[in-house]
Amino acid sequence: MNNSPAPQAAERALNYFHRGYNCAQSVFTAFADTMGLPEELALRLSAGFGAGVGRMRGMCGAFSGLTMVAGYCRGNLTGDQDSKEAIFSLVRQQAAAFTEEFGTLTCRELLKLDADTVESARPGERTQAYYDSRPCERCVAFCAEQAAKLIAEQN
Repeated sequence: MNNSPAPQAAERALNYFHRGYNCAQSVFTAFADTMGLPEELALRLSAGFGAGVGRMRGMCGAFSGLTMVAGYCRGNLTGDQDSKEAIFSLVRQQAAAFTEEFGTLTCRELLKLDADTVESARPGERTQAYYDSRPCERCVAFCAEQAAKLIAEQN
């Protein structure tokens, strides 16, 4: 029997994703209760980070959600160099794991979009073809599992 919180975290995050929330919202809000945040606040705080921040296809939104959870777990509460270095090091470790798994942190590259492709702010309709054509579900699950490990280490 697996007592790790990671599979349950991935399931919670994917539940949000399948309900239409963006990748950042899905990862971050899966831990709202753990972080003592109302679901509505977690959804609002993470809303702009989806689809590579504002659907501009920059850094993966799922990774942004993971980064916010990392900040909750080990974010600096002072402006000193050591505490800032600690969170930056943690995020870099998570980035290395994500990049090892998916090859890039960039949404545009994950989706295999041309650099010249300009998209509107309007998200695509969530259909089975949408899910089948992109790695987003895997990214959301991976980031939720990583976030669950960070939360478990903190406790």
